[in-house]
Amino acid sequence: MRIDIITVLPELLKSPFEASILKRAIEANLVEVHLHNLRDYTTDNYKSVDDTQFGGGAGMVMMIEPIDKCISALKAERHYNEVIYMTPDGETLKQGIANQISLKENIIILCGHYKGVDQRVRDHYITREISIGDYVLSGGELAAAVLCDAVIRLIPGVLGNETSALTDSFQDNLLAPPIYTKPREYKGLKVPELLFSGNLPKIEKWREEEAYKRTKERRPDLLED
Repeated sequence: MRIDIITVLPELLKSPFEASILKRAIEANLVEVHLHNLRDYTTDNYKSVDDTQFGGGAGMVMMIEPIDKCISALKAERHYNEVIYMTPDGETLKQGIANQISLKENIIILCGHYKGVDQRVRDHYITREISIGDYVLSGGELAAAVLCDAVIRLIPGVLGNETSALTDSFQDNLLAPPIYTKPREYKGLKVPELLFSGNLPKIEKWREEEAYKRTKERRPDLLED
């Protein structure tokens, strides 16, 4: 999988890909992540990527020309399955969306800034708009990093245990059940005895029941879906 991220702040995006699982995935050639500075596609001496709104109003708007030049340059080299724009008014990122995107071969992620991008970019270049929640960030870089993390961990070979991602919260519209590890007892706090029984069918049934119970208590909206 190849991910090309278009941004005006590439330095803000470097660290997430230089540590932990994402770094290992890149080093193992399971994914490629390339950062593209939008200012490299400007034509004026000030490397401007934004301007005032037509019709007046507060806030600057990212211009169509440098975005078009960057996307066009990337598309001239390969086919892209998705051109994603990170924006607060996009569809809310859920596990199902991450699952879908993880199956793609090449994607572009555009990080917004200021008041956003010229609407013509959204109308003619973007294939999918994604939000990570109902709030506004200073830019789309952190949102892009969240999306990349959610997607990359699903690529076969990235996680040590291939079944780990399949048992995550939200994969089946349920939250994950309680989990325990050593020691068996700590300051009087004990692990449920069933988990030591070796009876895998009963353990799985317990986990399913606990997952349902936790979901009903904390996120009943997921059960409606």
